[in-house]
Amino acid sequence: MDFTISPRIEDYRTRIARFVEDEIMPLEEDRSNYDPHENIRADVLECLRDKARGEGLWCLQLKEETGGQGLGKVGMAVCYEEMNRSIFGPVVFNAAAPDDGNMQILEKVANDSQKERWLQPIVTGDVRSAFVMTEPHPGSGSDPGGMMLTTAKKKNDRYIIRGRKWFITGAEISDHFILVARTSDDPRKGLTAFLHSKNTPGFRIERRIPIMGPEEHGGHCEIVYEDMEIPAENVLMEEGDGLKLTQIRLGPARLTHCMRWLGLSKRCVEIASEYAHNRFAFGERLSKRESVQMMLGDLAMQIEIGRMLVMKAAWELDRGGFARKEVSMAKIQVANVLHKAADTAIQINGARGYSKDSPLEWIYRYARQARLVDGADEVHKMVLHRNVEADGRRFWSWDVAEA
Repeated sequence: MDFTISPRIEDYRTRIARFVEDEIMPLEEDRSNYDPHENIRADVLECLRDKARGEGLWCLQLKEETGGQGLGKVGMAVCYEEMNRSIFGPVVFNAAAPDDGNMQILEKVANDSQKERWLQPIVTGDVRSAFVMTEPHPGSGSDPGGMMLTTAKKKNDRYIIRGRKWFITGAEISDHFILVARTSDDPRKGLTAFLHSKNTPGFRIERRIPIMGPEEHGGHCEIVYEDMEIPAENVLMEEGDGLKLTQIRLGPARLTHCMRWLGLSKRCVEIASEYAHNRFAFGERLSKRESVQMMLGDLAMQIEIGRMLVMKAAWELDRGGFARKEVSMAKIQVANVLHKAADTAIQINGARGYSKDSPLEWIYRYARQARLVDGADEVHKMVLHRNVEADGRRFWSWDVAEA
Protein backbone atom coordinates (compact mmCIF):
# COMPACT_ATOMS: atom_id res chain seq x y z
CA MET A 1 0.00 0.00 0.00
CA ASP A 2 0.99 3.61 -0.55
CA PHE A 3 1.09 5.67 2.66
CA THR A 4 0.86 9.03 0.91
CA ILE A 5 -2.49 10.82 1.12
CA SER A 6 -4.11 12.99 -1.51
CA PRO A 7 -3.97 16.81 -1.36
CA ARG A 8 -7.76 16.75 -0.90
CA ILE A 9 -7.54 14.59 2.22
CA GLU A 10 -4.71 16.73 3.55
CA ASP A 11 -6.84 19.82 3.04
CA TYR A 12 -9.63 18.31 5.13
CA ARG A 13 -7.16 17.16 7.78
CA THR A 14 -5.66 20.64 8.05
CA ARG A 15 -9.04 22.35 8.31
CA ILE A 16 -10.28 19.86 10.91
CA ALA A 17 -7.10 20.35 12.95
CA ARG A 18 -7.59 24.11 12.95
CA PHE A 19 -11.27 23.78 13.88
CA VAL A 20 -10.47 21.44 16.77
CA GLU A 21 -7.65 23.71 18.00
CA ASP A 22 -9.57 26.98 17.78
CA GLU A 23 -13.20 26.05 18.33
CA ILE A 24 -13.42 22.86 20.39
CA MET A 25 -10.42 22.43 22.68
CA PRO A 26 -10.88 25.74 24.52
CA LEU A 27 -14.31 24.50 25.66
CA GLU A 28 -12.79 21.54 27.56
CA GLU A 29 -11.34 23.83 30.22
CA ASP A 30 -14.69 25.30 31.30
CA ARG A 31 -16.78 22.82 33.29
CA SER A 32 -19.93 24.77 32.48
CA ASN A 33 -19.67 23.37 28.94
CA TYR A 34 -20.18 19.82 30.24
CA ASP A 35 -23.53 18.09 30.70
CA PRO A 36 -24.33 16.06 33.86
CA HIS A 37 -22.84 12.94 32.20
CA GLU A 38 -19.50 14.65 31.43
CA ASN A 39 -19.95 15.16 27.73
CA ILE A 40 -20.33 18.43 25.84
CA ARG A 41 -23.55 20.28 26.69
CA ALA A 42 -26.23 19.93 24.00
CA ASP A 43 -26.67 23.63 23.27
CA VAL A 44 -22.92 24.19 23.04
CA LEU A 45 -22.67 21.21 20.71
CA GLU A 46 -25.33 22.55 18.35
CA CYS A 47 -23.46 25.85 17.96
CA LEU A 48 -20.29 23.96 17.02
CA ARG A 49 -22.19 21.70 14.64
CA ASP A 50 -23.57 24.75 12.83
CA LYS A 51 -20.02 26.06 12.42
CA ALA A 52 -18.78 22.68 11.15
CA ARG A 53 -21.57 22.59 8.57
CA GLY A 54 -20.70 26.12 7.50
CA GLU A 55 -17.08 25.17 6.93
CA GLY A 56 -17.92 22.04 4.90
CA LEU A 57 -16.66 19.64 7.57
CA TRP A 58 -19.90 17.70 8.05
CA CYS A 59 -20.42 13.94 7.49
CA LEU A 60 -17.21 13.60 5.49
CA GLN A 61 -17.47 9.79 5.64
CA LEU A 62 -20.59 9.52 3.45
CA LYS A 63 -20.94 9.62 -0.31
CA GLU A 64 -21.51 13.00 -1.92
CA GLU A 65 -24.99 12.02 -3.09
CA THR A 66 -25.88 11.18 0.53
CA GLY A 67 -24.62 14.49 1.88
CA GLY A 68 -20.97 13.73 2.60
CA GLN A 69 -17.61 14.09 0.86
CA GLY A 70 -16.77 10.47 0.01
CA LEU A 71 -13.36 10.40 1.72
CA GLY A 72 -13.16 6.61 1.86
CA LYS A 73 -11.76 4.64 4.80
CA VAL A 74 -8.18 5.90 4.38
CA GLY A 75 -9.37 9.50 4.34
CA MET A 76 -11.53 8.82 7.36
CA ALA A 77 -8.54 7.37 9.25
CA VAL A 78 -6.61 10.59 8.69
CA CYS A 79 -9.49 12.91 9.58
CA TYR A 80 -11.04 10.97 12.48
CA GLU A 81 -7.66 10.83 14.22
CA GLU A 82 -7.51 14.62 13.96
CA MET A 83 -11.09 15.07 15.16
CA ASN A 84 -10.49 13.19 18.39
CA ARG A 85 -7.60 15.32 19.52
CA SER A 86 -10.41 16.76 21.62
CA ILE A 87 -12.61 14.66 23.89
CA PHE A 88 -15.58 16.50 22.35
CA GLY A 89 -14.42 16.29 18.73
CA PRO A 90 -16.10 13.56 16.64
CA VAL A 91 -19.72 14.36 17.55
CA VAL A 92 -19.23 17.94 16.33
CA PHE A 93 -18.58 16.66 12.79
CA ASN A 94 -21.33 13.98 12.92
CA ALA A 95 -18.63 11.33 12.99
CA ALA A 96 -19.26 9.77 16.42
CA ALA A 97 -20.66 6.37 17.32
CA PRO A 98 -23.32 5.11 17.02
CA ASP A 99 -24.64 7.55 14.37
CA ASP A 100 -21.47 7.12 12.31
CA GLY A 101 -21.85 3.36 11.93
CA ASN A 102 -25.62 3.58 11.53
CA MET A 103 -25.36 6.10 8.70
CA GLN A 104 -22.77 4.01 6.89
CA ILE A 105 -24.79 0.79 7.09
CA LEU A 106 -28.02 2.53 6.01
CA GLU A 107 -26.21 4.15 3.11
CA LYS A 108 -24.90 0.73 2.06
CA VAL A 109 -27.94 -1.56 2.44
CA ALA A 110 -31.15 0.45 2.86
CA ASN A 111 -33.53 0.88 -0.09
CA ASP A 112 -34.35 4.33 -1.42
CA SER A 113 -37.51 4.86 0.64
CA GLN A 114 -35.74 3.67 3.81
CA LYS A 115 -32.86 6.07 3.15
CA GLU A 116 -35.27 8.95 2.79
CA ARG A 117 -37.21 8.06 5.95
CA TRP A 118 -34.48 6.77 8.26
CA LEU A 119 -31.06 7.88 7.00
CA GLN A 120 -31.43 11.47 5.84
CA PRO A 121 -32.62 12.89 9.20
CA ILE A 122 -29.46 11.46 10.83
CA VAL A 123 -27.30 12.92 8.05
CA THR A 124 -28.77 16.38 8.54
CA GLY A 125 -28.37 16.11 12.31
CA ASP A 126 -32.10 16.44 13.00
CA VAL A 127 -32.26 13.10 14.86
CA ARG A 128 -29.91 10.71 16.62
CA SER A 129 -29.88 6.92 16.29
CA ALA A 130 -29.01 3.70 18.11
CA PHE A 131 -28.00 0.16 17.15
CA VAL A 132 -29.90 -2.38 19.25
CA MET A 133 -28.23 -5.79 19.49
CA THR A 134 -26.62 -6.58 22.87
CA GLU A 135 -28.72 -8.39 25.49
CA PRO A 136 -28.43 -9.21 29.21
CA HIS A 137 -27.19 -12.68 30.17
CA PRO A 138 -27.94 -15.26 28.84
CA GLY A 139 -28.67 -13.34 25.63
CA SER A 140 -26.46 -12.14 22.81
CA GLY A 141 -23.13 -10.43 23.30
CA SER A 142 -20.13 -11.32 21.18
CA ASP A 143 -22.10 -14.26 19.72
CA PRO A 144 -25.40 -12.79 18.47
CA GLY A 145 -26.04 -15.59 16.00
CA GLY A 146 -26.07 -18.29 18.64
CA MET A 147 -27.38 -16.50 21.71
CA MET A 148 -29.96 -13.85 20.73
CA LEU A 149 -33.21 -14.17 22.70
CA THR A 150 -35.24 -11.19 21.45
CA THR A 151 -37.80 -12.55 18.97
CA ALA A 152 -39.65 -11.15 15.97
CA LYS A 153 -42.71 -13.25 15.09
CA LYS A 154 -44.31 -12.51 11.72
CA LYS A 155 -48.05 -11.93 11.73
CA ASN A 156 -49.50 -11.06 8.32
CA ASP A 157 -47.52 -8.01 7.15
CA ARG A 158 -46.07 -7.14 10.56
CA TYR A 159 -43.53 -8.47 13.04
CA ILE A 160 -44.24 -8.71 16.78
CA ILE A 161 -41.13 -7.97 18.85
CA ARG A 162 -40.56 -9.28 22.36
CA GLY A 163 -37.34 -9.13 24.35
CA ARG A 164 -34.85 -7.08 26.32
CA LYS A 165 -31.65 -5.30 25.24
CA TRP A 166 -29.02 -3.44 27.21
CA PHE A 167 -25.95 -1.20 26.91
CA ILE A 168 -27.60 0.40 23.88
CA THR A 169 -25.51 3.49 23.25
CA GLY A 170 -27.35 6.76 22.74
CA ALA A 171 -30.81 5.27 23.25
CA GLU A 172 -32.10 7.95 25.62
CA ILE A 173 -31.92 10.71 22.97
CA SER A 174 -32.38 8.59 19.84
CA ASP A 175 -35.34 8.83 17.49
CA HIS A 176 -34.30 6.09 15.05
CA PHE A 177 -33.33 2.55 16.02
CA ILE A 178 -31.80 -0.37 14.11
CA LEU A 179 -32.94 -3.52 15.93
CA VAL A 180 -31.62 -7.06 15.45
CA ALA A 181 -33.99 -9.86 16.55
CA ARG A 182 -34.45 -13.58 16.03
CA THR A 183 -36.91 -14.67 13.32
CA SER A 184 -35.92 -18.35 13.16
CA ASP A 185 -33.58 -20.91 14.68
CA ASP A 186 -31.41 -21.14 11.57
CA PRO A 187 -27.77 -20.70 12.78
CA ARG A 188 -26.85 -18.45 9.82
CA LYS A 189 -30.19 -16.99 8.69
CA GLY A 190 -32.02 -16.77 11.99
CA LEU A 191 -31.63 -13.04 12.64
CA THR A 192 -33.33 -10.08 10.96
CA ALA A 193 -32.70 -6.33 11.21
CA PHE A 194 -35.55 -3.84 11.59
CA LEU A 195 -36.05 -0.07 11.69
CA HIS A 196 -38.31 1.59 14.23
CA SER A 197 -38.82 4.95 15.92
CA LYS A 198 -38.84 5.81 19.63
CA ASN A 199 -42.59 6.47 19.46
CA THR A 200 -43.53 2.97 18.35
CA PRO A 201 -45.92 1.45 20.94
CA GLY A 202 -44.46 -1.47 22.86
CA PHE A 203 -41.00 0.07 23.15
CA ARG A 204 -39.67 1.58 26.36
CA ILE A 205 -36.38 2.48 28.00
CA GLU A 206 -36.14 0.65 31.32
CA ARG A 207 -33.16 2.59 32.63
CA ARG A 208 -29.98 4.45 31.77
CA ILE A 209 -27.18 2.20 33.06
CA PRO A 210 -24.58 4.03 35.18
CA ILE A 211 -21.03 3.40 33.96
CA MET A 212 -17.50 4.07 35.18
CA GLY A 213 -16.55 6.51 32.45
CA PRO A 214 -17.96 9.64 30.85
CA GLU A 215 -20.94 8.85 28.64
CA GLU A 216 -21.90 9.44 25.05
CA HIS A 217 -25.02 11.56 24.59
CA GLY A 218 -28.02 9.38 25.39
CA GLY A 219 -26.04 7.07 27.65
CA HIS A 220 -26.10 3.26 27.62
CA CYS A 221 -29.62 2.03 28.17
CA GLU A 222 -31.62 -1.07 28.95
CA ILE A 223 -34.57 -1.40 26.57
CA VAL A 224 -37.72 -3.54 26.76
CA TYR A 225 -39.86 -4.66 23.80
CA GLU A 226 -43.36 -5.76 24.75
CA ASP A 227 -45.28 -6.90 21.67
CA MET A 228 -44.04 -3.97 19.59
CA GLU A 229 -45.30 -4.16 16.01
CA ILE A 230 -43.01 -3.32 13.10
CA PRO A 231 -44.30 -3.31 9.49
CA ALA A 232 -42.55 -5.62 7.04
CA GLU A 233 -41.45 -2.60 4.99
CA ASN A 234 -39.12 -1.72 7.87
CA VAL A 235 -37.01 -4.86 7.42
CA LEU A 236 -33.42 -3.95 6.49
CA MET A 237 -32.11 -6.12 3.64
CA GLU A 238 -34.15 -9.36 3.75
CA GLU A 239 -35.57 -11.54 6.49
CA GLY A 240 -32.71 -13.70 7.74
CA ASP A 241 -29.99 -11.20 6.79
CA GLY A 242 -29.55 -9.81 10.31
CA LEU A 243 -26.27 -11.58 11.03
CA LYS A 244 -24.92 -10.52 7.66
CA LEU A 245 -25.90 -6.92 8.42
CA THR A 246 -24.12 -6.96 11.77
CA GLN A 247 -20.96 -8.24 10.07
CA ILE A 248 -21.16 -5.50 7.43
CA ARG A 249 -21.67 -2.82 10.09
CA LEU A 250 -19.42 -3.88 12.95
CA GLY A 251 -16.14 -4.44 11.08
CA PRO A 252 -15.84 -0.86 9.78
CA ALA A 253 -17.35 0.48 13.02
CA ARG A 254 -14.59 -1.19 15.05
CA LEU A 255 -12.05 0.44 12.77
CA THR A 256 -13.57 3.91 13.12
CA HIS A 257 -13.36 3.51 16.90
CA CYS A 258 -9.64 2.87 16.44
CA MET A 259 -9.25 5.94 14.24
CA ARG A 260 -10.76 8.10 16.95
CA TRP A 261 -8.87 6.41 19.80
CA LEU A 262 -5.56 7.17 18.07
CA GLY A 263 -6.42 10.86 18.31
CA LEU A 264 -7.01 10.56 22.06
CA SER A 265 -3.79 8.54 22.48
CA LYS A 266 -1.79 11.25 20.77
CA ARG A 267 -3.47 13.88 22.96
CA CYS A 268 -2.26 12.00 26.05
CA VAL A 269 1.31 12.10 24.76
CA GLU A 270 0.91 15.77 23.99
CA ILE A 271 -0.25 16.61 27.53
CA ALA A 272 2.44 14.43 29.11
CA SER A 273 5.22 15.89 26.96
CA GLU A 274 4.20 19.47 27.68
CA TYR A 275 4.10 18.83 31.42
CA ALA A 276 7.43 16.96 31.43
CA HIS A 277 9.07 19.82 29.55
CA ASN A 278 7.86 22.48 32.00
CA ARG A 279 8.06 20.59 35.30
CA PHE A 280 11.30 20.75 37.30
CA ALA A 281 12.22 18.27 40.03
CA PHE A 282 15.55 17.69 41.74
CA GLY A 283 17.19 20.38 39.66
CA GLU A 284 16.21 19.28 36.16
CA ARG A 285 13.25 19.08 33.81
CA LEU A 286 11.26 15.84 33.87
CA SER A 287 11.74 15.64 30.11
CA LYS A 288 15.51 15.21 30.66
CA ARG A 289 15.06 12.07 32.70
CA GLU A 290 15.77 8.87 30.84
CA SER A 291 12.86 7.06 32.49
CA VAL A 292 10.38 9.64 31.20
CA GLN A 293 11.96 9.62 27.76
CA MET A 294 11.61 5.83 27.60
CA MET A 295 7.95 6.00 28.62
CA LEU A 296 7.10 8.57 25.96
CA GLY A 297 9.25 6.92 23.31
CA ASP A 298 7.55 3.58 23.82
CA LEU A 299 4.13 5.24 23.59
CA ALA A 300 5.08 6.94 20.35
CA MET A 301 6.10 3.58 18.88
CA GLN A 302 2.95 1.79 20.07
CA ILE A 303 0.73 4.53 18.66
CA GLU A 304 2.52 4.35 15.33
CA ILE A 305 2.03 0.55 15.24
CA GLY A 306 -1.67 1.20 15.78
CA ARG A 307 -1.72 3.78 12.99
CA MET A 308 -0.11 1.31 10.56
CA LEU A 309 -2.61 -1.41 11.44
CA VAL A 310 -5.53 1.01 11.05
CA MET A 311 -4.24 2.26 7.71
CA LYS A 312 -3.70 -1.27 6.40
CA ALA A 313 -7.26 -2.23 7.37
CA ALA A 314 -8.66 0.99 5.86
CA TRP A 315 -6.75 0.39 2.64
CA GLU A 316 -8.04 -3.17 2.45
CA LEU A 317 -11.64 -2.03 2.94
CA ASP A 318 -11.26 0.72 0.33
CA ARG A 319 -10.12 -1.80 -2.26
CA GLY A 320 -13.11 -4.04 -1.59
CA GLY A 321 -11.74 -6.53 0.93
CA PHE A 322 -13.26 -7.55 4.26
CA ALA A 323 -10.14 -6.83 6.37
CA ARG A 324 -11.38 -9.09 9.15
CA LYS A 325 -8.01 -10.03 10.61
CA GLU A 326 -6.64 -6.52 9.99
CA VAL A 327 -9.54 -4.93 11.88
CA SER A 328 -9.17 -7.39 14.78
CA MET A 329 -5.45 -6.68 15.09
CA ALA A 330 -6.05 -2.91 14.95
CA LYS A 331 -8.81 -3.16 17.55
CA ILE A 332 -6.60 -5.02 20.03
CA GLN A 333 -3.56 -2.81 19.53
CA VAL A 334 -5.29 0.57 19.58
CA ALA A 335 -7.64 -0.20 22.48
CA ASN A 336 -4.67 -1.21 24.61
CA VAL A 337 -2.44 1.67 23.56
CA LEU A 338 -5.20 4.16 24.43
CA HIS A 339 -5.39 2.72 27.93
CA LYS A 340 -1.60 2.74 28.24
CA ALA A 341 -1.29 6.29 26.90
CA ALA A 342 -3.78 7.64 29.44
CA ASP A 343 -2.17 5.70 32.30
CA THR A 344 1.36 6.81 31.36
CA ALA A 345 0.34 10.43 30.93
CA ILE A 346 -1.32 10.43 34.36
CA GLN A 347 1.84 8.92 35.88
CA ILE A 348 4.02 11.65 34.37
CA ASN A 349 1.61 14.41 35.41
CA GLY A 350 1.32 13.04 38.93
CA ALA A 351 -1.47 14.52 41.05
CA ARG A 352 -2.38 16.92 38.23
CA GLY A 353 -3.10 13.96 35.96
CA TYR A 354 -5.33 12.37 38.57
CA SER A 355 -7.32 15.60 38.96
CA LYS A 356 -9.86 17.17 36.62
CA ASP A 357 -7.44 19.99 35.76
CA SER A 358 -6.66 18.15 32.52
CA PRO A 359 -8.75 15.72 30.41
CA LEU A 360 -6.45 12.80 31.30
CA GLU A 361 -8.68 11.30 33.99
CA TRP A 362 -11.66 11.64 31.60
CA ILE A 363 -9.72 9.79 28.89
CA TYR A 364 -8.51 7.16 31.38
CA ARG A 365 -12.04 6.24 32.48
CA TYR A 366 -13.27 6.31 28.89
CA ALA A 367 -10.32 4.18 27.72
CA ARG A 368 -11.17 1.19 29.89
CA GLN A 369 -14.25 0.46 27.81
CA ALA A 370 -12.19 0.32 24.61
CA ARG A 371 -10.97 -3.19 25.40
CA LEU A 372 -14.60 -4.36 25.74
CA VAL A 373 -16.79 -2.59 23.18
CA ASP A 374 -17.30 -4.17 19.74
CA GLY A 375 -15.66 -7.37 20.92
CA ALA A 376 -13.38 -7.90 23.91
CA ASP A 377 -9.64 -8.33 23.32
CA GLU A 378 -9.90 -12.05 24.02
CA VAL A 379 -12.60 -12.55 21.38
CA HIS A 380 -10.52 -10.86 18.70
CA LYS A 381 -7.42 -12.87 19.68
CA MET A 382 -9.48 -16.06 19.48
CA VAL A 383 -10.66 -15.06 15.99
CA LEU A 384 -7.07 -14.37 14.93
CA HIS A 385 -6.02 -17.79 16.22
CA ARG A 386 -8.75 -19.40 14.12
CA ASN A 387 -7.40 -17.58 11.08
CA VAL A 388 -3.86 -18.78 11.80
CA GLU A 389 -5.12 -22.34 12.22
CA ALA A 390 -7.03 -22.16 8.93
CA ASP A 391 -4.41 -20.31 6.87
CA GLY A 392 -1.15 -21.61 8.28
CA ARG A 393 1.83 -19.74 6.84
CA ARG A 394 -0.51 -17.99 4.36
CA PHE A 395 -1.72 -15.87 7.26
CA TRP A 396 1.37 -13.70 6.74
CA SER A 397 1.43 -13.75 2.94
CA TRP A 398 1.75 -10.64 0.76
CA ASP A 399 -0.57 -9.91 -2.15
CA VAL A 400 1.27 -10.16 -5.44
CA ALA A 401 0.68 -7.60 -8.18
CA GLU A 402 -0.24 -8.82 -11.65
CA ALA A 403 2.70 -9.13 -14.04
